[in-house]
Amino acid sequence: MKFSLHSSVLPAHAWRTRFAPSPTGLLHLGHVASAFHGWAYSRPDGAWLLRLEDIDPQRCKPEFGQAILDDLAWLGLVPDGPVLRQSENMPAYRRTLDRLAGLGVVYPCFCTRADIARESAAMFSAPHTAPDGALLYPGRCRTLPDAQRRERLAQGQPYVLRLDMARALEHVRQSQSQSQSQSQRQSHNCGQGTGGAWALAYRDLDRGTVACRPELFGDVVLARRDVPVSYHLCVTHDDAAQGITLVTRGEDLRPATDLHRLLQALMGWPVPAYAFHPLLCDGTGRRLAKRDGALAVRAMREAGLAPADVRRRAGVPDMPDMP
Repeated sequence: MKFSLHSSVLPAHAWRTRFAPSPTGLLHLGHVASAFHGWAYSRPDGAWLLRLEDIDPQRCKPEFGQAILDDLAWLGLVPDGPVLRQSENMPAYRRTLDRLAGLGVVYPCFCTRADIARESAAMFSAPHTAPDGALLYPGRCRTLPDAQRRERLAQGQPYVLRLDMARALEHVRQSQSQSQSQSQRQSHNCGQGTGGAWALAYRDLDRGTVACRPELFGDVVLARRDVPVSYHLCVTHDDAAQGITLVTRGEDLRPATDLHRLLQALMGWPVPAYAFHPLLCDGTGRRLAKRDGALAVRAMREAGLAPADVRRRAGVPDMPDMP
């Protein structure tokens, strides 16, 4: 990973950033690079926060969460505020789901993964996938009659909650159109010109304004059977709740940003800026990942490496006030 920052932008902003690992294992060098990428943007006058994305009770373990805190402190990274644990924030996510239900943009889906795979194979000449590689949902449950939905819910049939992408986009378009019309009326009364057509977009510190295409994800799942809320909803909610002004994340999450931008628009949440970094890879060019046995920071500590040694291995330059 090439560790680079926008030095021309940094002095003008006190960025509020966050590092949000999942405690499913020990930190490795890819985590170190990502953590310092966000930390460096927050210096000297901003804030760097830590969030543990531990919504999956099967994979996330408290001991890994504590190990993350210990390893970060050893590296010289101490959050500028309390640690947010998503597992303790479920009521807030439930309220967000309820608000989206009130907008009429979510629906229960009773299909299994096998159902979706069979239907996709039957409908398309080749499987259609979302930008994250998941199969696009064909939409069977989207058009279920209300009576049938109520009956299946009453029977206790398992389901997930999906975002009705078409309705969500239409709701945002209507809301923005009304807001734009109001602005135009105010501008006309003030004798000013009007702006151009609205488009869903976000600010990338490298690329400027980036247009979004959340429709490529189809009707994504916002709550699962085994986990009561999805990553997409949690991360977007928490960025707003924690007042994050700059989201720093790997290039692999760039496509998901389009979907997060849609959720921000639906919920009326603030829109942060974004800064993406390349992924740290091993000698074969493969992305470092816990599931592939990437060497843990804890193992390097036990082998006698100093914090500065580990940071350099992650591509992080020497910085002041670091051990």
